[in-house]
Amino acid sequence: MNRKQDAMLRRRWVYVAQNLQVNENVPKVVALLKRAKAAGYNGMVLADYKLNILGRVPDYYFKNAATVKQAAAELGIAIYPTVCSCGYDNGLLAHDPNLAEGLPVKDAVFTVKGKTATLESGNVLPGGALDEARNGNFIGWDFNDAAALDTNVKKSGVGALRFTATEGNLRVSKRLALPPFRQYHLSVWIKTEGFKSAGEIHCTVLTSGEKASLCHSNAGVKPTQDWTQHHFVFNTLDNPSIGIYLGCWGASGGTLWLDDVRLEEVGLLNVVRRAGCPLTVRGNDDKGTLYTEGQDYEPIADPRMGTVPWDGEFEVWHAPPSITIPSGSRIKDGQTLRVSYYHAITIYDGQVSASLVDPKVFALHQDQLQRVQKLLTPAGFFLSHDELRTAGWSADAQATGKTPGALLAENARKCIALAKQTSPRAELVAWSDMFDPHHNAHDNYYLVRGTLAGSWEGLSKDTLIMNWNSGKPKESLDFFAKRGHAQILAGYYDGDPSAIKGWLATAKALGGAKVEGVMYTTWANNYSQLEAFAKAAWGGAAGTSLG
Repeated sequence: MNRKQDAMLRRRWVYVAQNLQVNENVPKVVALLKRAKAAGYNGMVLADYKLNILGRVPDYYFKNAATVKQAAAELGIAIYPTVCSCGYDNGLLAHDPNLAEGLPVKDAVFTVKGKTATLESGNVLPGGALDEARNGNFIGWDFNDAAALDTNVKKSGVGALRFTATEGNLRVSKRLALPPFRQYHLSVWIKTEGFKSAGEIHCTVLTSGEKASLCHSNAGVKPTQDWTQHHFVFNTLDNPSIGIYLGCWGASGGTLWLDDVRLEEVGLLNVVRRAGCPLTVRGNDDKGTLYTEGQDYEPIADPRMGTVPWDGEFEVWHAPPSITIPSGSRIKDGQTLRVSYYHAITIYDGQVSASLVDPKVFALHQDQLQRVQKLLTPAGFFLSHDELRTAGWSADAQATGKTPGALLAENARKCIALAKQTSPRAELVAWSDMFDPHHNAHDNYYLVRGTLAGSWEGLSKDTLIMNWNSGKPKESLDFFAKRGHAQILAGYYDGDPSAIKGWLATAKALGGAKVEGVMYTTWANNYSQLEAFAKAAWGGAAGTSLG
């Protein structure tokens, strides 16, 4: 290697996501570190969910962590634990689910019956029973891909929709005019036989301008399953109409049936209760009387929010709470109410993002940093700002008058200050994506209200960038290099281990682009290519003299 190559590869890290509370995982991690050392690695990013809840783990967890820490020290492998989550925040929300970012619901209509107020809504989706079709077109829908009415295989009623094609897009679609800023629940019964693309079955809810989707939950359909009901929840936000697409994109074989599709407005599902997400109940009349919580209605909370199956986990759907009216209330039987509130939303497989601005979030970050420092005395901290998909909607966020990009910059700035306060000598590392205009730091990103541009202003120049934008290597590398950041290339991603060569070549062509190393990054805990990646990047064990 020449001197420039040496500089570009002085950090040779491996990403290790393991639960150290499981005793059997400890010798696995130690064995992995020994392999890594033999191949020339000198750093480990330790991602353990338990680092979020160190005040709750059993005593033996600390013994297990000490074993890993000692092994790493003996092998000369520096530890960089993940901290200060911002995006994948279920660990942080285990402390308080009400710290979730909330989407606003405005003036949902509840009806009082006796001592209970609920939101009453029938199925607003015409043709949802999927019982009538003419010439292959299902009545009540705008269009469907190649399908037929199957009167033999059905969940209920006359029949079900069976897609007759086995490849390509298999969907039904309907555009509807719905009130803005309302919460909706879509349910559908699905049956499959040998359906190879089951993971691509989902519900897309397009905005009025069809620039983005309002729904991002994975359905969890199996390749072969009997009739099973699947659930999706979305907020119409500021859209006067939405477009529903239900089915599969890019099918590759097998049979798919749909039946009994229902779309209903719901209220108070995963309702967030904190000062930054206020809840109001008013009379649905000209006076619009503001009622008082604790007097006119009992305190409102969703007991299943962020607690099922354990703290920090959120369900896409469950029966929402109702409003209880106590004796002596000004609210009367038969009255209708206008209820405004904020609710949490799940992305893909239960991802929920926390508030960017609530002070308690930073108090929890500070507590975590102090506990992790005491536990591991690490070489540095890995700030976990990554794929922040819901932001800027809560009242406290909007009250700042700042864009989500500016709020994210402030969030990162505060996290960096807390980390430096905890350990002034510790190095700081951050994922690239939320600070990269060529990746996720832009407009129309998932359920972010406004632009994420400018988020990079919150990063101090001494923050190492873990760059995983291999799709636009030149643009991304050049952007961070010009801002003065040293970079590490997060390679592999359970793909071709030799692909890192091309990325390093791009960095070299940019004069090094302040690249200081690479990281073997696996999301599947697949370390079978650990040595192959090392050989492709720096020649394997021969590189051990570099750092």
